[in-house]
Amino acid sequence: MIRSVTYETKVWENDWRNILIGDYLDRAIAKCNHQFTKKNLIINNVNDKSLVEEYAKIKVEEGFIDSYYFSDDYANEALKFFDIDVNSFRGGYHYSIAELVGIYLCETEYLLHFSSDSYIDKNSDWIDDAIDIMSNNTNILTANPSWIKEFITDDVRNNWDWIGENDKFFITRGFSDQCYLIKVNIVKDKIYNERNPASERYPAYGGELFEKRVDAFMMNHNYLRISSKVSNYITKNFPRPDEFTP
Repeated sequence: MIRSVTYETKVWENDWRNILIGDYLDRAIAKCNHQFTKKNLIINNVNDKSLVEEYAKIKVEEGFIDSYYFSDDYANEALKFFDIDVNSFRGGYHYSIAELVGIYLCETEYLLHFSSDSYIDKNSDWIDDAIDIMSNNTNILTANPSWIKEFITDDVRNNWDWIGENDKFFITRGFSDQCYLIKVNIVKDKIYNERNPASERYPAYGGELFEKRVDAFMMNHNYLRISSKVSNYITKNFPRPDEFTP
């Protein structure tokens, strides 16, 4: 059965030039090696909306993305839908709102999200393989490629929240907002006000951010993650805007 999947990434003031000027976004999507149902861009916290929109429109016209959304335009709707008090973020609002708006607007069964500075390095058919597992296991909520190039199995078992594995994936606890493939019907609900002591491991500067909230929900309800053994992604910091040359 073919499952519907949305590709999504986001940009903000310090990196939109890197994503939308040139072919970075085009190559990042192509590296996923998947025929997505929709490809969306979330634009968050930029200084000149009309300027960024000019470049986003070009990507739509060229067929690389289907839609772009400014998070500010949907933030209040999304927070009301998820029953989240804006004051509850405690510094984590700008780390969270693009992801929440993306889920709120998502119309497919699965959502594949990349932070703007994350992209596939070594690919495989991990998306289809993950969906096969997720669709047949109610307690697997999310999947991702590995965030390291080569797994050392003993390190995974000793240092991760390792639960088990098969030939293609490790089964673990935890959640990362750098890259996630997720079941939309579960996360498109009022799940974001839970707490769990284990989730306090997330950086304090992020406050009560999206990543931490999903992790707490997963911990409280015994949802698990699968991480690919055969595909990985890279997160690479972009140069400062005043250093950027297209």
